[in-house]
Amino acid sequence: MNLLESFQKYVAENDLATVDSRILLTVSGGVDSMVMLSLFTRSGFRTGVAHCNFQLRGAESDEDEVLVAQEAARLGVPCYNRRFDTAGEMERTGESMEMAARRLRYAWFEELRRSEGYDVIAVAHHADDSIETFFINLLRGTGLRGLTGISIHPGHIIRPLMFASRREISEYAVANRIPFREDSSNHSTKYLRNKVRLGLVPRIREINPKFTGLMRRNLARLADAQRFIDHGIECIRQEVVSSEEGIDTIHVDRIDAAFPRGFVIYELLSSAYGFKGDVIDSLCHALQQEATGKRFYSREYVACVDRGAIVVARIAEDDDCACFVERDAARSYCGNAVLYYEYRDIDTIQSFGVPQHVAQLDADRLQYPLTLRRWREGDWFVPFGMTGRKKVSDYLVDAKVSMAEKQRQFVLLSGDDIVWLVGHRIDDRYRLTSQTENVLRITKEIV
Repeated sequence: MNLLESFQKYVAENDLATVDSRILLTVSGGVDSMVMLSLFTRSGFRTGVAHCNFQLRGAESDEDEVLVAQEAARLGVPCYNRRFDTAGEMERTGESMEMAARRLRYAWFEELRRSEGYDVIAVAHHADDSIETFFINLLRGTGLRGLTGISIHPGHIIRPLMFASRREISEYAVANRIPFREDSSNHSTKYLRNKVRLGLVPRIREINPKFTGLMRRNLARLADAQRFIDHGIECIRQEVVSSEEGIDTIHVDRIDAAFPRGFVIYELLSSAYGFKGDVIDSLCHALQQEATGKRFYSREYVACVDRGAIVVARIAEDDDCACFVERDAARSYCGNAVLYYEYRDIDTIQSFGVPQHVAQLDADRLQYPLTLRRWREGDWFVPFGMTGRKKVSDYLVDAKVSMAEKQRQFVLLSGDDIVWLVGHRIDDRYRLTSQTENVLRITKEIV
C-alpha cells in the first residue's frame, strides 16, 4: 500500500476527518507539513493552510512563508499567515524559544479554527516524532503517561501522519516532486530533540534496523496500558477521594494494601491536579514521615499532608506559595512557571550575562534549603550591579510590572536574603565572581 492509500485508511479508521470536515492544515514549509498538504488535497478534503512566521531565521523564515503561500495558491487552498514577534515575546515572558513559539502558534490556530469555521486542526507530527518524544520524556523522568508518545486526536487537534515514518514521508516527497524547505535549526544539537534525533536514535537503529516498527508497537502497547490504568485509577478515586466545598481529600488508608501506594498516589495527583513526579516523591516522603502541615504546589493546586491523608485545593489568592528547595531539587513551581535547577562547575559557564529568565548564583554562598515564595511588602534586595538596598515593591514599579504580574511575582531566598527576584534580577551579593567555583543555574519557564 502506498503512502496516499495508507493515509486515507488511517484517517478513516481513526475517525480523524470525513469528506464533510473542514480541516485547517498547519504548514511550516518543511517536508512533513508539505506532504500532509499534498495528501489532504489529493484525497479531496476541504482544507485551509495556516503558516506561522516566527521571524527567528531572517531570510529563511520569509522564504518559508513565500513557498507555503505559492503552493497553497497553486492548489487553490485558502492560506492564512501570521508573523510573530517571537523574540519580543520571549523577552516579555521569560519563556524559551520553543515554549513561546508553541504557545503563540497553537493560540492562533485555535483562533483561526473558530473564526473561519474549521472543524479540526491538522498537525504533521509523524511516527518518528512520537518515538523521539518517548526518549525525551524518558530522559526527563516522566511517568508512564509521558512514554505513550504523541496523542493522535487531542481535542480539536488531529495528527494524521502518525502512521508514517520520516523516511516514508521523504520518499513520497521526492517521488511526487513536493516542494519543501529544510529548517537549518534541525541540524543544531543545541536542542534536546535534535540530540535524540541525530545522536541517540541512529545508534539504536544500527543495532536494530526494524527499530521504528518495533517502537510503534511498543508505544501502542504503552498507550493501551495507560488507558487500562486510567480506568483503574478512576475506580480507585471513587473509593479513596472525598470532596467538600472545593477541597478534595485523598484518604491514603483506603488504598488497597495490595496496590503500590506510591504509584496510586502519583496517578491520583498527576492526572487530576497536575503535580509532577519529583514533587509527588517529596510529598510521599513527607507522608511517610507524618509531616502534617507540609505543603506542595503544582501550577494551580496546593496539596497538604494532614494526619495521614492528602488534602488538595486550588491555590488561594492570599497564599504566598512558600516551599523549600532542597540541594538536590530538580524543579519547583511558582505560579504559572516552573523553575529548573542545575549545578555547574564555573569552568562550564560560557557567559556571565544571561537573559532575565535565567539566574546564575554562587552556589557556595547559599544556605539550604532555599525558600521560594511570593514577594511580601517590606521585602528588599541588592539588585545586581548596584551597591544599595532596593525594596521589591519599588523595583517592580520602576520595571513597569503590571498589577496582575506583581501578584504573581516570586522571590527565591537563602536564609533571610532574597537571592533572585524571579524572572528579573539576582542579588548582587550572590553574583558570580573570580572566586566562584560552583554555580547554581536556574531557568524559569512558563508551563
